[in-house]
Amino acid sequence: MDETRWTDPAAQPEDRELDRSLRPRSLDEFVGQQKIKDNLRIFVEAARQRGEVLDHVLLYGPPGLGKTTLAQIIAVEMAMEIRLTSGPAFQNSAELIALLSEQSDRRVLFIDEVHRLNRVIEEHLYPAMEDWRVELVIDKGPGARHFNLQLEPFTLIGATTRAGLITPALRSRFGIVCHLDFYPASELATIVTRSAGLLRIALDPEGALEIARRSRGTPRTANRVLRRIRDIAQVQGRARIDRATADHGLGLLGVDQLGLEPLDRRYLQVICEHFQGGPVGIQNLAVSLGEEVDTLEDVVEPYLIQSGLVKRTSRGREVTPGGWRHLGLETPGGDRAAQGELL
Repeated sequence: MDETRWTDPAAQPEDRELDRSLRPRSLDEFVGQQKIKDNLRIFVEAARQRGEVLDHVLLYGPPGLGKTTLAQIIAVEMAMEIRLTSGPAFQNSAELIALLSEQSDRRVLFIDEVHRLNRVIEEHLYPAMEDWRVELVIDKGPGARHFNLQLEPFTLIGATTRAGLITPALRSRFGIVCHLDFYPASELATIVTRSAGLLRIALDPEGALEIARRSRGTPRTANRVLRRIRDIAQVQGRARIDRATADHGLGLLGVDQLGLEPLDRRYLQVICEHFQGGPVGIQNLAVSLGEEVDTLEDVVEPYLIQSGLVKRTSRGREVTPGGWRHLGLETPGGDRAAQGELL
């Protein structure tokens, strides 16, 4: 996939530094995910009153929704130091033991992509999470010696976009499990307005809402699109980003009214025009589009399915009547298809 995808929720290198400056610092500043915030306030306050560390926390959901931000906020609310790492970063168990045994009283360890931990490494986490200890092995073979190393209490926060890949044994050791969902346009507009203020961008409420509606329910996408529209408005001499400016900028970026980009629309068109709306297998689609299967499954399909434009069946992918309408094409079967949708 060579084309730039402005709505891709995955973090890009150019996003990282600016994302840090835009991140909220407390639960009060964090917009959206209200039920999660309300529960976390209770759990954090209860742990502080008891003088204990917070139970281990699992945050899961699509990329770009604020899992890392929430982890850092939890550390701030608990007045604890946080260490950031990721599952693929650990090459062997010794690296994990070294990180866990660092002398620091009551801290937070954040592991992104926790589902990608090596199974052998994962097993060293179990006693650490339950009993604050790890088993240290010195030498090999018959002369190997085993020692139990006591750890300072800590809170492990795991984040993942694929909760189904986490083993039941690891999942059961998280006392708090939070699912982050896509944001409605109204909450995204609030996030965009806040970001515009921090970046000193003149943004009208209508412009913020237009960006929010077409950012696929993802704050990271909305902030990225905001910065690109700022560039377009600046070069074209527009002092403020209003709805017309936002619409024009999004059009130049190839993002349509539903937040679909060229690859998303080609995906729909291929199913409609080459396979009569489906069902069609993912392998056939990948060959027809010249894309990798993983790209279609991880990047293209989630939002199309969530938006009700495509559905997965046991026989393959099918475009819904809404997908046909979005392309401006007539649904096969005409009135009969429409009646079937109503029924």
